Amino acid sequence: MSAVLRDERLLLPMTVKQLDAVLAIELQAYPFPWTRGNFIDSLAAGYPAQVLHGSHGELLGYFIAMEGVDELHLLNITVAPAAQGQGHARFMLDELCTLGRSRGAHQIWLEVRGSNLRARSIYERYGFRHIGLRRGYYPASREEYPNGREDAIVMSLSLEAARGVD
Repeated sequence: MSAVLRDERLLLPMTVKQLDAVLAIELQAYPFPWTRGNFIDSLAAGYPAQVLHGSHGELLGYFIAMEGVDELHLLNITVAPAAQGQGHARFMLDELCTLGRSRGAHQIWLEVRGSNLRARSIYERYGFRHIGLRRGYYPASREEYPNGREDAIVMSLSLEAARGVD
């Protein structure tokens, strides 16, 4: 007897109806979360936005990207804190790469907090390279950052070279 493993995850387009569940995850995941208005504006602009559901229909995560000329800019990718460490971010990055290639993109760009070592590690293992720094890009606590702003590391992935390896 042989067992067949199936991936029960499902990515679907994000809709306004899902924003309560998306915002619940956003509030759990970040000290400075996106607002409902940020999500509504992104959806109204037609940005590629997907939600990831698990085998029981539970919301595991989501991403939103912005299309540019020959590129995608990843604006937000989040995995529910309770579902982290299970490969969901990689799964969504795989889908983002597929989406980018299907739309003629050659690069994916993103910013990540310098202090977000977990996310940076995921991106680096996936193949993203450090390209630059945006000083004071993110809001931050004054206890940690006297000016109330944290730098962002700019990263890029060539879709021609992307292979998404661990």
